[in-house]
Amino acid sequence: MSRLTRQVVSRWIALGPRFLPFADAASPDLPLPRLLRLSLFQVAVGMALALLVGALNRVLIVELGVSAGLVAVMVSLPVLWAPARALIGFRSDHHRSALGWRRVPYIWMGTLLQFGGLALMPFTLLVLGGQGESSQWPAWVGQAGAAAAFLLVGAGLHTTQTAGLALATDLAPQSAHPKVVGLMYVMLLLGTMGSAFVFGWFLAEFTPGRLVQVIQACALATLVLNTVAMWKQEPRRVLTRSARAAEAQPEFLDAWRSYVAHRPVRRRLAAVGLGTMGFAMQDVLLEPYGGQVLGMTVGQTTWLTALLAFGGLVGFGFASRVLARGGDPAAMSRAGAALGVPAFAAAILAASTQSVWLFAAGVAGIGLAGGLFAHGTLTLTMNLAPPQQAGLALGAWGAVQATAAGVAVALGGIGRDAIGALAAQGYLGEALAGPATGYAAVYAIELLLLLATAVAMHAHTGNSTLPAAWPALQPSKAVE
Repeated sequence: MSRLTRQVVSRWIALGPRFLPFADAASPDLPLPRLLRLSLFQVAVGMALALLVGALNRVLIVELGVSAGLVAVMVSLPVLWAPARALIGFRSDHHRSALGWRRVPYIWMGTLLQFGGLALMPFTLLVLGGQGESSQWPAWVGQAGAAAAFLLVGAGLHTTQTAGLALATDLAPQSAHPKVVGLMYVMLLLGTMGSAFVFGWFLAEFTPGRLVQVIQACALATLVLNTVAMWKQEPRRVLTRSARAAEAQPEFLDAWRSYVAHRPVRRRLAAVGLGTMGFAMQDVLLEPYGGQVLGMTVGQTTWLTALLAFGGLVGFGFASRVLARGGDPAAMSRAGAALGVPAFAAAILAASTQSVWLFAAGVAGIGLAGGLFAHGTLTLTMNLAPPQQAGLALGAWGAVQATAAGVAVALGGIGRDAIGALAAQGYLGEALAGPATGYAAVYAIELLLLLATAVAMHAHTGNSTLPAAWPALQPSKAVE
């Protein structure tokens, strides 16, 4: 390495803690370059999310003519695996690999599942849309193939992300765990935003062949990024049979029942689910709304996903500074939910004014508010995690958030189709017969959900202390 290169690298690393949120999570045992390399698995996850809820839903609905309801169901299929996140995290805690790894086997298996789903996806989507020679196939073939592809991607996403976050907390010192998890989610947003720009550029002039190339490139990039991320990260821990037998651990159901036995935990998880639904119902409608109502091109609407991610990145960065100075994470979550109300109002008004700029401002506001809400609830969950069960708490937060997001995406697409059909047939009056009515109705529902979330989070404000006592967990009997 030349002297100039060394100076550039040293200056770049020195700038990290000042300008990159959570970069101060680095430690002597886990320096910033290694931590950033580990976070590449989040970049791969963000890339897949940008493809699924950004470019693909617009292409399927507008260019390929697939109904928004069917697209919403397909996009929400990956979330069927979300409830398993807590179990995946718990199992990776106690996995006994012959090679001495706990997290790496789960990350690798998730990578292969995600790669397989993306490799299969473009051809099933062309059959689903009846393009070219694919139109000779029955409709159910495209639907079944697309469902299988989305399910594989979902299984890979949730497995890789859960085990990867757990590995990050293993490698970092206990005091830096919340900051490390925060950095991982910032990298997720950066991956989503950067990928959205790339997808928008490549799909500016849409063709079926270009769609195949983009999705296959995404599959290859996933394999490369995740391999680099986990290379020489987890130390091997080879145990004898007697040592493995002596490692008696509590059963998953016992740990889960202990965690959710407290009413504040259940109320907090319910608020997380409610707020996530309030922010996520628009995910599958964002780009189609820009295309059908505001007349934006494929490239322009793909940039909306990047703008949404950028708003979330700003929200995470602002929240990290406030919470690092002793701010209340519950109050931050409540502020995020409240800020989402005017953001969705701006998105609704953009249709009547035909203002792309107003819609873009609303999208940025939604991203900012969602970042504040997600960071606040994540920090609150970590702060209130039971002793030695931070992984379970994080898995529960992720499971509730991802499940609520998937349900919201499906309901958003189905609701848009149903209300839009009623409006088109004149049942809602002549003034509401346009294509914007279905979208506006969903946005209005999200606005109401966020108002309810702000009220629900008020009960947690100022209450960031652990319960007096958690039920003791008894380890399961060891089996030879």
